[in-house]
Amino acid sequence: MTPLDGETPESLLEKLQALEVQFGRQPKVVMNESRPLDLDLIAFGDEQRQGAQLTLPHPRFHERRFVLEPMAEIAPEAILPGQSATVAELLARLDTDEKLTRL
Repeated sequence: MTPLDGETPESLLEKLQALEVQFGRQPKVVMNESRPLDLDLIAFGDEQRQGAQLTLPHPRFHERRFVLEPMAEIAPEAILPGQSATVAELLARLDTDEKLTRL
């Protein structure tokens, strides 16, 4: 996976957050509450960040089927920073009862 030309993780995050606001996202009141649109920056090439506003790769991406399944469809052999297994391998190891519904 390669980053977009001219973008930084921070500039892309800013654009994603602006889109969320356009779609009616309000400031969070309750942790993990339902939102009209929720966009997360999972990874950005080989970049790693650990900060208040941005952590890359996303700290729990490897625990979430709803992240790994679509990622495995487009980049099954990708290895994100901090991992030694491919996306496909992480998905195969995933132990969760989380179900996905395709729209």
